[in-house]
Amino acid sequence: MKKLTLGLLLLLGAVCLASFAFIHSSEEQITGEWLTSNKKAKIKIFKKNEKYYGTISWILEPLKDGKPKVDSNNPDAAKRNQPLMGLILLTGFKYAGDNEWEDGHIYDPEEGKTYSCNMELKDNGKTLHVRGYVGISLIGRTDVWTRVQ
Repeated sequence: MKKLTLGLLLLLGAVCLASFAFIHSSEEQITGEWLTSNKKAKIKIFKKNEKYYGTISWILEPLKDGKPKVDSNNPDAAKRNQPLMGLILLTGFKYAGDNEWEDGHIYDPEEGKTYSCNMELKDNGKTLHVRGYVGISLIGRTDVWTRVQ
C-alpha cells in the first residue's frame, strides 16, 4: 500500500511538473526577435519580472544626416534625443493563456504616441498579431510581425 501511495504521489508530481513546463514554455514563445510588417524594424521581446517588454534591436535606416536616429517625436522633450536603437516600445504585457498577451502598451515613435495593446501568437508561433488601440480594442489597428529565424 505504501509503494502504491508513493508511486501515485510521484506520478502526480511528474504530471504537475510537466504541465507547469508546458504552460511556462507556451508563455515564453513570444520571446525573441520579430520583424515589423513594414520591414523597417526588428523588435526583441523579453521577459522581466513576470512581464514582457520589447526593444528596437534593428532599424532599416538607422541614421539621419549621418547620426543615429532619435526619438524626435516623443511628447516628453527630455526624451527626444534618445536613440531609437534600444528604445523600449512594448511594456508591461502579461500572459493571458491561449497564446495571448494583454494589458500592455505600445509606443509608436513615428507618431510619439502610446497605445493600449494586446498581442496574439498565430501560425504555430511564426506570426505575432500586435493590436494597438485607444479605449477599447475594437477601435484600433493590428500589425502582423514575423518571427526572425
